[in-house]
Amino acid sequence: MATTADEVFVKDLMEQPPASPPVFNDLPQKPNGSSEGQHHVPNDMMLPYISRICSWRMMMVQQPFVQILRSLSFDANADNGEGPKYFLHEGHGDESALNLPLSKGTHVVGASLECMEEANMFLPKDNNFTRDEQVNQIRESNIIGSRVKKRYNRDHLLEDEVRSTSKAMMLIRESEEKCGNQMLDEMMLHAYETCIKGMERVTIDSTDVEKKNRKSGRIKAARDNVVDICRLLTSCAQALAADDHMTARELLMQIKQHASATGDATQRLAHCFTKGLEARIGGIGSQIWQLLKLEHPSVVEFLKAYKLYTKACCFLNVTFIFSTMTIMQAMVGKSRLHIVDYGMRYGFQWAGLLRLLASKEGSPPEVKFTAITRPKPAYYPGEQIEKIGCRLMKCAHQLGLPSFKFHAIMRNWEDISIMDLHIDVDGVLVVSDLFSFNILMEESIFFDSPSPRDTVLNNIKKMRPDVFIQSVMNRSYGSCFLSRFREMLFHYMALFDMLDSTIPRESKSRLVLEQVLLGHYMFNDISCEGMDLVERPEKYRQWQTRNQRVGLRQLPLKSSIVKVVKDEVTKHYHKDFMIYQDGQWLLQGWMGRVISAHTAWVAEDTSSG
Repeated sequence: MATTADEVFVKDLMEQPPASPPVFNDLPQKPNGSSEGQHHVPNDMMLPYISRICSWRMMMVQQPFVQILRSLSFDANADNGEGPKYFLHEGHGDESALNLPLSKGTHVVGASLECMEEANMFLPKDNNFTRDEQVNQIRESNIIGSRVKKRYNRDHLLEDEVRSTSKAMMLIRESEEKCGNQMLDEMMLHAYETCIKGMERVTIDSTDVEKKNRKSGRIKAARDNVVDICRLLTSCAQALAADDHMTARELLMQIKQHASATGDATQRLAHCFTKGLEARIGGIGSQIWQLLKLEHPSVVEFLKAYKLYTKACCFLNVTFIFSTMTIMQAMVGKSRLHIVDYGMRYGFQWAGLLRLLASKEGSPPEVKFTAITRPKPAYYPGEQIEKIGCRLMKCAHQLGLPSFKFHAIMRNWEDISIMDLHIDVDGVLVVSDLFSFNILMEESIFFDSPSPRDTVLNNIKKMRPDVFIQSVMNRSYGSCFLSRFREMLFHYMALFDMLDSTIPRESKSRLVLEQVLLGHYMFNDISCEGMDLVERPEKYRQWQTRNQRVGLRQLPLKSSIVKVVKDEVTKHYHKDFMIYQDGQWLLQGWMGRVISAHTAWVAEDTSSG
C-alpha cells in the first residue's frame, strides 16, 4: 500500500534529533509521563508536525482556486468526503472552472474543515479556535484570493488598455502629421490656385450664407429682447478700470446670459470676451495665459481654419499680392534676390513669388531666404523653422529654381545686425514685415535703452534694402486698459461680423478660428498687462511717424498694384470688403473700418531707383 503523506510526516518526525530546550521558558511545561515502551511525541515536537500537516492541507485548499482548478478538475462521482485526494484529480485547467457549482464548492469547504478538525486533535484542549472561526478563516481566505485575482485581472486589463490606447494615439498622431504635411505641401506648391478655387466657391455661396446667418441672428436677437451686448461689455470694462469689481461681476453675469460660441457675431464675440474679463476680475489672467499657450489645435485643424479664413476673407491674399508685386518690380533686370523675413510663420506668402521667379524670362534668378524668428515663436501650431525651410526648398526645386538657399536666425530681433545677414551687394535685398512688428515692445524695459521697435527699424535702415515691405494691423494699443479694450472691441467686432457674413455658423473650422486662434489673443489683450501682453499694435499713421523718425522714406504706391488688388477683391470676395488708398498706404477694411495697411520703404538717403 502506498505511503500516505501523514505517514511520511510521522516517520520524518520520529527520526528527528532530541528536542531542544523550549523557546518560551516562562510557559508551564507538562511532565513527561510516558513509559519506556510507549511512543509519546513531545509538545515542542508536535507543533512542527501540526504545522506541516496544516500547511500541506491548507496549501491544497486555501491557495487561490484559479491556480488549483487550472491543473485539477472535479470528479463528480467522488463525494465520499474522505479528503481532497478523493475528489480532486489531474484535470484540464480550463477557465470554466472559475464558475464552480455550489455543491462542489461545499466539498472544498468540507474537506478544509476535516483538515482543521484533524489538526485540532493535536492542539491543547484549552484552545479557542472554534469551527465557526475556521469557516470564517476559509471564507476570508477565499474572498482575499478572489480579490487578488480580480485586481490582478483588472491591472492587466488596464495595462493592456493603456498599451492599446498609446499605440492608437501614436498611430493617430502619425496619421495626422502625415496629413498635415500633405496639406502644407499642397498649400505651399499650389497656394494661389487653391486659394482662387476656394474664393470662387465662397463668392457663390456667400449670399446664401449671409441671408441664412442674418435671419438666424434676427430671430436670436428678438428672443434676447435685443440686448446691447457691446454696451454691456464696455460698461464691464469701465467698472474694472475703476476697480469696481462688484459691478463688473454683475455685468459679467448679464453678458454670459447672452453669449454663445455658436450664436451670431456679437454673441460669439461676447463668449470670447467674457473669458478674458472673468480672468481679469479674478486677477489670474497671467496664470491662465501660461496654460493657454500650451493648448492649441492640431496642425490639421489649424490648416483647415487657415484655409477657410483665406477663402472667406481677402486680407491675407491682398497682403501676399502686394508683397509679391512689389518684389517683382524691384527684380526687373536683376538675377539675385535676398529676402530677410521677420516672423516667417508658415512661409505660404512666398509660394506665389517663387512661381513667378521660376517663370521669369531668361535664366531663373538665385534666391536666398534669411528667416528671423524669435527664440520663443508666437502661437502657431507646428511652426518649426527647419521644416519651413525644407518645404520652401522643395517647392523651389519643383518649380525649377536651381539655386535656392535658406538660412534661419533664432534671436531677439533687436539683436540682429547687418553682420548676421551676409548681404550680397550685387543682389536685390528685400526686408519683409508682415504683421510681425506688433509683438515688439514699444518701449524698452530698461530706462536707458532705446525702444526695441526703433532699434529694429534702425537696423533695417543700416541694411539699406532695395525695399522694406511693411504690413500692419490698424489698431491702437492704447494708453490704458479702457482705451485698449474699446479699440479691441471695434476691431474684433468687424472681424466677427465679416466671418458671420461669409461662413456658415455650423462650421467647425470657424469655431477653431474664432474661439482659439483669435480667442486666445483676445484673452491675452483683456486679462494681461506688462510683459505678459503679446501684441502692442499701432495704427498705420503711428507707424509712418515712427519710421520717418528713424530715417526711412516711404515709396510711392504703384497704381498697377492698386488696380490688381481691387479687381481681385471685387471678383472673388464679399461686396462689403473695401480697398482704397490713403497717401502711399494701401488700406483694407470691412464696412468702413480699416483693418490692415500696406506700404514700402527705403533708407532716407537711398535713390528711388
